[in-house]
Amino acid sequence: MTRCTELRRKPLAEFTVEDVRIMLGQEMAVPALLPLAVHVLLRDPLAEGDYYPGDLLANVLRLPDSAWADLRADRKQLASVLTELVAGPPFSDPDLRPRDPARQLRGAIVRFLGR
Repeated sequence: MTRCTELRRKPLAEFTVEDVRIMLGQEMAVPALLPLAVHVLLRDPLAEGDYYPGDLLANVLRLPDSAWADLRADRKQLASVLTELVAGPPFSDPDLRPRDPARQLRGAIVRFLGR
């Protein structure tokens, strides 16, 4: 929470992928940060904060459907990019190890696309 408090004082123009990941993971400032996250994810769906490729996407996919209420066009664009992503390697590889981040993300992406 200390880091979130610090980030609340930081200008949005100075946010890093990690900053956005942290705040969205705590569901803080979602209306301001979700469009920023989508912008990043449209260019690089596996944009990485400090943990693993796709950690920003993982937090975006955990947000409730209500977070997308005013962002239908953004959600549709992101869904299109994610549809292509799950069709290609490594996401289409059935032999991924169970703890592989790509495998875990694939499940979250499929759920997101199904909503």
